[in-house]
Amino acid sequence: MIDYKVRPLSPDAHLFQVSLDIQKPSRKGQRVSLPAWIPGSYMIRDFSRNIVSISATADGEVLELKKLDKQVWILPITDKPISITYQVYAWDLSVRSAHLDTTHGFFNGTSLFLKVEGQDDQACLVEILPPEGDAYSKWRLATTMTSCGAKPFCFGMYGASNYEELIDHPVEMGHFMDASFEVAGVKHAIVITGKHYSDMARICTDLKKICAQHVAMFGGLPEMERYLFLIMAIGDGYGGLEHRCSTALICKRDDLPQKHQTTMSEGYRQFLGLCSHEYFHLWNVKRIKPKSFVNPDLKSEAYTTLLWAFEGITSYYDDLALIRSGCIDIESYLTLMAKTITRVMRGAGRLIQSVSDSSFDAWIKFYKQDENAPNAIVSYYAKGALIAFSLDLQIRAGTDGKRSLDDIMRILWTQYGERDVGLDEGDIERIILEYTGLDLAAFFDAAIRGCSDLDLEAFLSSIGLGFRLRQSQGASDFGGVYKGDTESSAPRLVLGVGTRSEGKDLVLTHVHDGGAAQIAGLSAGDTLVAIDGLRVAEANIDGLITNAINGTPVKVHAFRRDELMQFDVTPLPANTDTCELWVMEKIDQSIVNRRNAWLRPYAKSADGL
Repeated sequence: MIDYKVRPLSPDAHLFQVSLDIQKPSRKGQRVSLPAWIPGSYMIRDFSRNIVSISATADGEVLELKKLDKQVWILPITDKPISITYQVYAWDLSVRSAHLDTTHGFFNGTSLFLKVEGQDDQACLVEILPPEGDAYSKWRLATTMTSCGAKPFCFGMYGASNYEELIDHPVEMGHFMDASFEVAGVKHAIVITGKHYSDMARICTDLKKICAQHVAMFGGLPEMERYLFLIMAIGDGYGGLEHRCSTALICKRDDLPQKHQTTMSEGYRQFLGLCSHEYFHLWNVKRIKPKSFVNPDLKSEAYTTLLWAFEGITSYYDDLALIRSGCIDIESYLTLMAKTITRVMRGAGRLIQSVSDSSFDAWIKFYKQDENAPNAIVSYYAKGALIAFSLDLQIRAGTDGKRSLDDIMRILWTQYGERDVGLDEGDIERIILEYTGLDLAAFFDAAIRGCSDLDLEAFLSSIGLGFRLRQSQGASDFGGVYKGDTESSAPRLVLGVGTRSEGKDLVLTHVHDGGAAQIAGLSAGDTLVAIDGLRVAEANIDGLITNAINGTPVKVHAFRRDELMQFDVTPLPANTDTCELWVMEKIDQSIVNRRNAWLRPYAKSADGL
């Protein structure tokens, strides 16, 4: 057994101290290493850079720890048990790493637990201690790691059957609120850290409905004792990371519903969609996965062209579960879908990069986006969701409603997920052909390996939903439900840029290919000063451009580095890239029936299976 001990050594200095005891070190010289990335987040993060000190002893004798590369150490040959002690700096308030201060502590195992190479299949025992001092006497702990004597929500002894399992249970400690519900006989707990005023009962009610939908669709939960939503509520933030029986989430505290609030705010709808997304990953990614993700070497990248399916299909079902569960109505769902379409249409990169290439290059492009990202890449999340929708409707139409993408996901679960078998790159396409009889090779070539826009209007109209694209009415306009034509007859003029405020300055974050700003010579990073002699800010830039005369240049002053420059910019009409959807009226009942079958819930009650 490999023994670890974790203590928040100095919350004010953001330091965890970890002790690692190896009873039987390798006779060739024991190697230990820390992962370079965490499953579910496809970027090399080099967690070892946060180790600030490390030492080793054997039977009281100090051992030399020789570093072989950025994340691997080797110890001298010895037949005595080895103890390694090290300190980890934890100041990344995200779901991917570790964070510690005087209010709480959070960590993923990939940030704290050194891997004992050659012994990573051994059982692990972890003692997690609270910080020392009266100020921390009422801290609690939440994790799905197996208890080895620790009481629920308490510090103490925990365990894992091997290293891969050990690093798949995030840990939260501090003061938090908790609540729980059951789905399919399994306890689901919610833990919220950070100041908030949320209605825990409402969150439980809604999450229970959503989880029940996913469980019903797959026909049951993966084997687990419990499931845990670890939620950090902060002023501004958003993100989630999936684990084998838990998820770590960050959200705005204002997105959580307050007590006695009965309406569905946009923020709460977004929060439920995030929870739905990570919960769906219980099956899709954590268990149904590409071969490269089965026991991956966390020292280097694991490549696949299938993230469009694992993240895109998940992104399709996360919002679909909201309406199937009854948490939102069809107007809210169409608003979400319209925004997804708008995000895809606003990126010229969709015409340059396929979702297959986006998946493969996630390590160097999607997770490392720069000022040129909108011109060069496509999101395998957003376009992947639209591909999943298109696939679902094609399967339903081609099999006269007898098959759907739901069936394909269940087949992937029983043939791959439950058996812990990784998918080859072409398996999804092969399974769709085998189980539906539909040859969709041309669709896959165009939609996944090509850069063609999807024929969304045709797919939507087949289930009685209207589709149109119009000009954006401003930076915050991402479309929604069509409620009648409110556009001006005159085209809206734009510079073709993205901006952010830095104090009183307005900085260009990106410049769109072929846009007015790029044609005139403006670049990302330029700081706008004035347009036609008037000081420009985020609040008035749209108005200053809207007042321009079509075809007439405006004088733009901007700083590039420390040099003041002048540009003659001729604003251009905004692209027709903002989506609106609506429910068609006066259509055949057969079309209505197809739409109803698509949206039909799997579980009629919130009790699940």
